Amino acid sequence: MKTEKNENNLLKKIKEKQITIGVIGIGYVGLPLALEYAKKGIRTIGFDVDKTKIKQLNNGKNYNQDLDSKEVKKCVSEKFLSATDDFSRLEECNVVFICVPTPFTPNKEPDISYIIDSSNTIAKYLKKEQLIILKSTTFPGTTEKYLKPILEKSGLKVGKDFYLAFSPERIDPGNKKWNTSNTPVVVGGITKKCTELACAVISLAIDKVVPVSSPSIAEMEKLLENIFRSVNIALVNELAQLGDRIGVNIWEVIDAASTKPFGFIPFYPGPGIGGHCILIDPYYLAWMAREYDFVTNFITLAAEINEYMPFYVRNMIISEIAKQDTTIKKAKILILGVAFKKDVDDLRHSPALKVAELLQDENIGKISYYDPYIPEIKVNSKIYKSEKQLNQELLKKFDVVVITTDHSVFDFGLIAKNSKVVIDTRNACKNVKNRNNIILLGDGK
Repeated sequence: MKTEKNENNLLKKIKEKQITIGVIGIGYVGLPLALEYAKKGIRTIGFDVDKTKIKQLNNGKNYNQDLDSKEVKKCVSEKFLSATDDFSRLEECNVVFICVPTPFTPNKEPDISYIIDSSNTIAKYLKKEQLIILKSTTFPGTTEKYLKPILEKSGLKVGKDFYLAFSPERIDPGNKKWNTSNTPVVVGGITKKCTELACAVISLAIDKVVPVSSPSIAEMEKLLENIFRSVNIALVNELAQLGDRIGVNIWEVIDAASTKPFGFIPFYPGPGIGGHCILIDPYYLAWMAREYDFVTNFITLAAEINEYMPFYVRNMIISEIAKQDTTIKKAKILILGVAFKKDVDDLRHSPALKVAELLQDENIGKISYYDPYIPEIKVNSKIYKSEKQLNQELLKKFDVVVITTDHSVFDFGLIAKNSKVVIDTRNACKNVKNRNNIILLGDGK
């Protein structure tokens, strides 16, 4: 009866919006989520160790390109949104979301240390009737095998005293159509009541919530989403290399295949893959599979193909330098766009950084870059600052111009007209009429 009372009390508070939300990690995933609850008039506290983010948010300053700065400022001024590094304030929260990074090690093994650290911190302040929801992408079994035992060290029991669920993030930086509130999410709780409570609280901020039977289903579902993309991108990346070898333009092939109204989804080649999920998720699953004496050959091969693409671009650059009256060491190279995808300021695992790193490591050319979204990058230990303006004078200084990110603000006609050679890894110059100096990845020429 006591357990049922706990459940009913929390459910009642959720339905009446008489709750306080805690979000651990106020970055790309956590801040948009926190803002959605704050916009609904629900008191929301962001927890982070980054004092710069905390100060900015508490001053009403938005640091996420996809969010409306006016909404952030309004929610902060109305006291619905705040941030702190005082984790003892977790005791104030009825619901706590964990939105921390899940990178991999240099050996491509999962690093869930941020999840473990967050769980240990929550356990110190865990109280009855609290609901904990993990959103960080991870391998199947993390919620049940890692979070549950840590939280139960508090003496409280999941499903009886507190509740625990996994609901993977679905964030697409720069997407103007699909955002935090209108993108459906999946939820899997340790118990049916955990799922019910998690669905109830997430439904306050997100339009459609899809319950599944367990956290492991939700964890695996998230990996499937991104591995699906990884595998298909790898397919076209390999075909692009084959197209270059045999003289077939893979971009035209994909356009032709896209006319089929069923059974085909277009994916496109590029200089590699970036962002947090698509690059990392295959290795999370491959690592976990080895525990069960299972080798994910297909998935691992796709990841390897994608990780090879910056090396392929490096080879294209070397080839074009060799055709000019300069040396490998003295050639001037301009990298256009270093964000991992177009029209965002997100640098995470950008293939452009890997290309720059390879050039630097092998002392290939003198590197410069231009990206209106990212004023500064660090390659190994060296700091590069973006060129101030993309114009005719700048372009004419370089022996090779490499388009690694096809930002919409780039004038590709200007780029093609004023560059000696353009290596286009994104088919960004497809509408440029005079293509004599354009070397397209997968062009087949």
